[in-house]
Amino acid sequence: MTIPRLPLAAGMAVVAAMSSAAAPAPRDAVAALVPQPTDRARLFVLTDIGNEPDDQMSLVRLLLYAQAIDIEGLAAVTSTWLRTTTNAPTLRAIVADYGAVRPQLVRHARGWPTADELLGRVVEGVPLYGMAGVGEGHASAASRAIIAAADRADARPLWISAWGGTNALAQALYDVRRTRSPDALRAFVSRLRVYAIADQDDSGAWIRREFPDLFFIVSPSSQDSGDYAAATWTGISGDVFYRNGAGADARTVTNGWLDRHIRGDRPLARHYLRFAYIMEGDTPAFLGLIPNGLNRQDQPDWGGWGGRYVLRRPAGETRAIWTQGSDDTLRLSSRDTVFGRDGRSHVSDQATIWRWRTAFQHDFAARMAWTYRPWSGANHAPLAAIDGDTGTATVRRDVRLGQTLRLDASASADPDRGRLRYRWYAYPEAGQPAGQRSAVVTIAGADRAIAAITPTRLCDAPWPTRAAKCDRGTIHVVLEVTDDGLPSLTSYRRIILSVSR
Repeated sequence: MTIPRLPLAAGMAVVAAMSSAAAPAPRDAVAALVPQPTDRARLFVLTDIGNEPDDQMSLVRLLLYAQAIDIEGLAAVTSTWLRTTTNAPTLRAIVADYGAVRPQLVRHARGWPTADELLGRVVEGVPLYGMAGVGEGHASAASRAIIAAADRADARPLWISAWGGTNALAQALYDVRRTRSPDALRAFVSRLRVYAIADQDDSGAWIRREFPDLFFIVSPSSQDSGDYAAATWTGISGDVFYRNGAGADARTVTNGWLDRHIRGDRPLARHYLRFAYIMEGDTPAFLGLIPNGLNRQDQPDWGGWGGRYVLRRPAGETRAIWTQGSDDTLRLSSRDTVFGRDGRSHVSDQATIWRWRTAFQHDFAARMAWTYRPWSGANHAPLAAIDGDTGTATVRRDVRLGQTLRLDASASADPDRGRLRYRWYAYPEAGQPAGQRSAVVTIAGADRAIAAITPTRLCDAPWPTRAAKCDRGTIHVVLEVTDDGLPSLTSYRRIILSVSR
């Protein structure tokens, strides 16, 4: 298979090239198992599964990452599209089929929970729409499970991934506020992180208003889907239906591609239905939690598979939230500039997701292959190294303006003993909240294992017209390591350079 060219950051002409630097993996397949990541997120899903195919599709993908994300709860809830019922039986049927393929999955990676463990975490919310299901007497198995998960002794925050309405979360917050002290309430809220796919009932706005300290990622919307086309999350696959994906490569999000690489008459795969509108509209709510070396759970402004967001106060909101848009006075923008499949530069919120599409679709296809192929018949993501470190942690370096920094990825390795390709490029939009300065770099050896990076300017991007001078700046550089397997798989490392004069 020819590896499609992924879009690069604006102005970076980086050519991928083969390298033989990969270290051989052990011949013993058991010894070569993909390890369970140490930086796993805790996730609690709220889903209106059953209203259309996309939630089932998203759940199939999520279960194939169950060794990389700790699934704390799967709650069947209502939404504007499913107002008077919930569908926990559908959740249980898909989890049961995960159990049927788990014996095969454990041949490829460590750390898979059992189906019984996950079935014990399936709960239901009240069969009422939005705020009609919030208040005295409306506690549910879902709201109680959220409270129990957040209260569990664990230093990691609990991510609430809202694929439907959020009234189960609203009820949990309502009950904690009613029964605990203000300090205990603040502590509870501080342990939560929310990524909601639009406002699929009227409780999201209430939550954001009543609990202003809650970490919340959302593109606020009406409940009639009228605002969806502008939303960042549609970058997962909304090019055709929403007509908002200029420049995106849609080849891996068609029903035809999914028929060939994901669907099949096999356990789990048979639950991956044909989409009615777009593929997996809810998946961005957890896609950024996958520990791949690029994603950073607590930094929505850094960008990654789940998109990039900025902290600002949109019209109609009572406080700043993680969302999309721009504010020239604060020098904020949630949009990325990338080269599309057409070879032209495109600027959009959706591009912050579709720029990674080939990589996350190939990764999904490879994991689906794990459900029915042995180790030797499937592909496994390479390990990306920086100066000998093969973890996924962000790499930080200090460098002076004009000084050349040498970064070495030659210790990167492929578990399948394949050959690797390297790409280094700047991500100038990443990590630029209000008041932070940006630098500009040139990269020599951008297609090789060892790159030489030289900061050339400060305070120039992503707002090149800004005249203010500064003495320090930062720049994010991304390393992509891609193997030659079928499908090709990519791992990342993010390097943050602190530049001074």
